[in-house]
Amino acid sequence: MELSEAIAKRHSYRGKYQDQLVSREDLETIVKAGLMAPSGCNSQSTSFVIVDDPAVLDPIKTLLAGKQRFDSPALIACVIDPKVLPNGMHFELEDCSAAVENMLLTITAMGFATVWLDGALRGGLDKQIGDLLGVPEDKQVRILLPVGVPVTVGRPAPKKPFEQRAWFNRYGG
Repeated sequence: MELSEAIAKRHSYRGKYQDQLVSREDLETIVKAGLMAPSGCNSQSTSFVIVDDPAVLDPIKTLLAGKQRFDSPALIACVIDPKVLPNGMHFELEDCSAAVENMLLTITAMGFATVWLDGALRGGLDKQIGDLLGVPEDKQVRILLPVGVPVTVGRPAPKKPFEQRAWFNRYGG
């Protein structure tokens, strides 16, 4: 799939997934796309835990059941390192977001589906999931990406037209 087609087709999939495993090779391809994302001062502050073992995945699904249901056969946890760089700046949220966008587009291009989950992690679930995944105390699970083959074909949400969101040389044209 061409990049422009993946961008146009990418959407947040909240439906059911087929009972079909995602190969480790495919999961590595997806995460490698995330690893190629730019990062502030090349700090590379985002790391990933790829979950494909039901014994690890099921407790995460249970923790999230009241906030976000998903039945995907795999999950990618994006872990941020909130370290401050020598110049006094930190870029973990930007780094994580860039990595996730690369992965969202790769997931779409490969024919899989996902949804960017972060709101469901707030209120302490990020820490509980981090504990399940062995994430060190000084790092944080920031985003989860369930990955699988969708049961239904989703469609991107409508977007406002260019003229309402972008202008040349001055805000509002």
